[in-house]
Amino acid sequence: MTAPMTSAANGTPPTAASESLDVLIVGGGPVGASAAALLQVSTKDARHPLRVAVLESNRPAALPSDAPLDSRVSALSRASERILTAIGAWSLIPASRMQPYERMRVWHESVKPRSRDVLEFDAAYAGEPNLGYIIENRLVQTAALTAFETAGGKVIAGELSRLRVHDHHVDLETSAGTFACKLVVGADGARSSVREAIGLSAETSSYHQTAIVANVRTELPHERTAWQRFLRTGTLAFLPLADGCSSIVWSADDSAAAPLLGMSVTAFEQELLRQSDAVLGAVKLRTDRQSFPLRKLTAHRFTAHRCALIGDAAHVVHPLAGQGVNLGLLDAAALCELICAASRMREEPGAQTVLRRYERWRKSEIEPIALAIDGFNRYLAHGLGPLSRIAQHGLALVNRSDEAKRFFITRALGLDGELPKVARHGGALS
Repeated sequence: MTAPMTSAANGTPPTAASESLDVLIVGGGPVGASAAALLQVSTKDARHPLRVAVLESNRPAALPSDAPLDSRVSALSRASERILTAIGAWSLIPASRMQPYERMRVWHESVKPRSRDVLEFDAAYAGEPNLGYIIENRLVQTAALTAFETAGGKVIAGELSRLRVHDHHVDLETSAGTFACKLVVGADGARSSVREAIGLSAETSSYHQTAIVANVRTELPHERTAWQRFLRTGTLAFLPLADGCSSIVWSADDSAAAPLLGMSVTAFEQELLRQSDAVLGAVKLRTDRQSFPLRKLTAHRFTAHRCALIGDAAHVVHPLAGQGVNLGLLDAAALCELICAASRMREEPGAQTVLRRYERWRKSEIEPIALAIDGFNRYLAHGLGPLSRIAQHGLALVNRSDEAKRFFITRALGLDGELPKVARHGGALS
């Protein structure tokens, strides 16, 4: 497929062959599908309900109930749980395939994994039943798309080929036909065709790391705990799964990742045992190793005329804090809250006032989080200088302060900052 093209134009009306929509969301992953469902659920009973569609070319097939757990998982926060509950998606995710986790144990390789210098977060510190859930990405996507369709939304199987922005609408040519909408939302990932088509630039840089993911069986139980060890060559995490196994996310420096991926299964298992300091005992691979390069991305602007970016199309952060999908779902909820408020005032979803407010809101929330995550990666996973030693010592200091731990737990739960209403209280946006 050729790269999507865009052109600014005057108030040219949509062609007669175009299907007319209020909002077209390009990308039906967990974030795009949730944004569509939020809009559909919140306005379906309104006097003037929004016409919403999702363009997605690669919808995953439904999994058999007894299928092995996939290794691509996310740690969903309480805020994300509330968003997915509001659209009716949470109840569609099989409880047997989601694992609540109650604790996190974070330590640097310079200390023992069960010493008092290990930073431990416990849900009890915040009066919460758990810190979140480890869930397969494809289950979240499937549930959100199903919830959207159940509420009356339309999923279009196709790819974007051309986009043209006019004063009062956007024309989109796709492999499934032509469409006109008042607002186009790019939820199509880090290599966003929408972002490219509308000419929004982004600051990108490589972490010079490769993420290696796989499911493993461990000798010791995972204890409903997420384990994370900072190494001089990256970060190794064990995320608890519902079948008793764990998902590893090993963010390794490129120079270390290549040998790891080239190892035999037995050699890799032995290296996992060594690099995890045997915190969960012997390790056995249950799935093939998958890998992908780690890059940081921040769009200089999240909006343009009648266009908005959400999720990875707007920002990509390092996976060590598990915040990628959670930040994207908050983008979706914030944008939809503003669109719904404008709709009640008979204002168009693509109005500049809506888009400016969305951009200011989310950029102010994303920037400090991205900065903090980069700091963790730089000074805890790699550093050898004085600042790194201070950061490593800081883990032990935080562990001795209940107040500090409550702060970090609240942030991990997604319950801090300027939250959309649906993330604070649950329920629909209307």
